[in-house]
Amino acid sequence: MAKLTESMTNVLEEDSMEQDIESPVTIHQPKLPKQARDDLPKNINKECAKRKIQRYVRKDGKCNVHHGNVRETYRYLTDIFTTLVDLKWRFNLLIFVMVYTVTWLFFGMIWWLIAYMRGDMDHIGDSTWTPCVSNLNGFVSAFLFSIETETTIGYGYRVITDKCPEGIILLLVQSVLGSIVNAFMVGCMFVKISQPKKRAETLVFSTNAVISMRDGKLCLMFRVGDLRNSHIVEASIRAKLIKSKQTKEGEFIPLNQTDINVGYYTGDDRLFLVSPLIISHEINQQSPFWEISKAQLPKEELEIVVILEGMVEATGMTCQARSSYITSEILWGYRFTPVLTLEDGFYEVDYNSFHETYETNTPVYSAKELAEMASRAELPLTWSVSSKLDQHAELETEEEEKNQEDQNERNGDVANLENESKV
Repeated sequence: MAKLTESMTNVLEEDSMEQDIESPVTIHQPKLPKQARDDLPKNINKECAKRKIQRYVRKDGKCNVHHGNVRETYRYLTDIFTTLVDLKWRFNLLIFVMVYTVTWLFFGMIWWLIAYMRGDMDHIGDSTWTPCVSNLNGFVSAFLFSIETETTIGYGYRVITDKCPEGIILLLVQSVLGSIVNAFMVGCMFVKISQPKKRAETLVFSTNAVISMRDGKLCLMFRVGDLRNSHIVEASIRAKLIKSKQTKEGEFIPLNQTDINVGYYTGDDRLFLVSPLIISHEINQQSPFWEISKAQLPKEELEIVVILEGMVEATGMTCQARSSYITSEILWGYRFTPVLTLEDGFYEVDYNSFHETYETNTPVYSAKELAEMASRAELPLTWSVSSKLDQHAELETEEEEKNQEDQNERNGDVANLENESKV
């Protein structure tokens, strides 16, 4: 019985060993949280894995450039007004409150010192004593009088007397400086509130740019629109290509800027932006996309920055909106879906389709290759005529050479006959 049990155990162990050897190994992946799973690289084995391109200008128009090691910081103080306007709101409000509080405390301290040095504090309640400021009995009351003087409140309880010339001079100085502080700080707040940056939030650019044929030419296109009913006056559009380059002399220029013509010579860059417009760039010999094909486009490390400028109709201030497109956001062989429809007595814009595109038949070749193909298609007739002329010239040359050889042979035969006859 013991031997039977031992043999059964050995058989089971051998079976389990064979099963372990023959059965495929199963690896159980650890259970990860959702954020960690999302961060895992996807499609790692694909040869055409997209490389992350660092943006020069973000999609919301903010420039992705930080200024470091600026030693001449005093230049910011020479233009203190612009520096304050450019600060964030929390710092701007803090400076606004601190400036007024410091000036009130400063002049309140001076009013208290004048009263203290004149001895007004020792004659509080003395009706025979004429103080510099009536009813000023301490620093708190001096601080309140400073606020009333600078803000021209004038409650009438604390007043300056005519027996204090230094107080009269201080009153004039505080009134003038208070007016300057009010003009500076209120002007700073007004400019910051009326900045047209928020107006640019209603100027929208399409999420993607497209490349397709238009009027028989390969074109790069993107769409712009204005969400407000108040229009942008004298609107104009510009585009820049941001791409590093190396000169013939070996100099490396990082983030080189090249102009992209979007209708400067024809006036198409000046827009009447009442409804969304498609901005087109013709890819010709002057275009930086002249030699870029569909297969080569994903390999390029470039960025297209588009800039829309104009004046706000309501305020007359200049407004600028920016956006950018990297290579992964340029769709080859697509067009934009129309958004403008004719309704009963008006045109309606459907902004739900503003970013939508649809695929269209577009050659995968670059504009240069398309131009070469077109030129070759026009050359066969010329080539056939020239080839026939060349062939005819070659035949004539060969016939002349043969005739010359026959003539030489005949001359040689005649000479031999004459020699034989002489002999």
